[in-house]
Amino acid sequence: MEISAAGRFEVRITAADVGKRVSVRRLTGNGVGAEKFTDTVGVLTSWDDDGMLTITRRDGETVRIPESALVAGKVVPAAPARRRGPAATYRELARVASRGWRPVESERLGEWELRAAAGFTRRANSVLPLGDPGLPLDAALTAVRRWYGERGLPAYVQTATGAEGTQELLCAELERRGWLREVSAELWTGGLAPVADRAEGADVVLSRAAGEDWLARYQRKGVSEVALKVLGSGPSVWFATVPGESPGGAPAAIGRLVVDGRWAGFAAVEVDPGLRRRGLATEVMAALARRALEEGASAAWLQVETDNEGARALYARLGFVAHHAYHHYRAPEADGS
Repeated sequence: MEISAAGRFEVRITAADVGKRVSVRRLTGNGVGAEKFTDTVGVLTSWDDDGMLTITRRDGETVRIPESALVAGKVVPAAPARRRGPAATYRELARVASRGWRPVESERLGEWELRAAAGFTRRANSVLPLGDPGLPLDAALTAVRRWYGERGLPAYVQTATGAEGTQELLCAELERRGWLREVSAELWTGGLAPVADRAEGADVVLSRAAGEDWLARYQRKGVSEVALKVLGSGPSVWFATVPGESPGGAPAAIGRLVVDGRWAGFAAVEVDPGLRRRGLATEVMAALARRALEEGASAAWLQVETDNEGARALYARLGFVAHHAYHHYRAPEADGS
């Protein structure tokens, strides 16, 4: 917190700092002796005329704070210094992740990319807004809703928070217009070599296509031709399979990898529920990591939902750390709703 030379807290932010990352301290309580200080760090996304501030935290959650409750506040660097993991900007990772999970149809709206794949996953059926759409926001969102409506799909916008260059202000604008945040997850990064060194991966079979055996373990059943196109999309795609204990049965574990320059992206790492905690996920990732190293990659990324505690614990043990959070906002059912 900002403290003056006299030892007093000071509020050194104003409405002119909207869009900047700030750290504030406020007094909370009911005024009868239960007051306490509460600190909030995030992007200042609004400061209303009635004296109400809105701060969007790293995880995308918003905090509303009355100006009268502020005790101290200051602008802080746009993103904290990273102590571990490969250096990367949000835009670089967003583009790499998009190339690793391609839609079957896309169209540009200024610097926004509209993506569709017959509804198979939100990632392949949402707008990636990396810049200016070339229209005022309301007009751009109208065009987005029309484009997805023509394809019989709900309109989604994928946004990110928590890193330099992410879209806290856009999140706030979408929420003000009634767009609903349905899913939040995180993109994590790490080094490839430590993953490759964690296991032998001797029983892992690698292939260029998702065969019937791989699909038998994949969590999304009844995969369509469109889904197969998305699964197979990317610069260099590999599918990993650990055969099951029963001949002809579903595999014990599977995984997917996309190699794209220095980056390798892991996805669809799944294990037979009855065979978990035997290191199979680590075996799959190690085998895929070695293949990626052979193709010249050195860094890795993956996406994990915030409530998947088992996967998060595994990835942390393998040296991955969260880079930013991302969210899918769905358009309201009707204008003005």
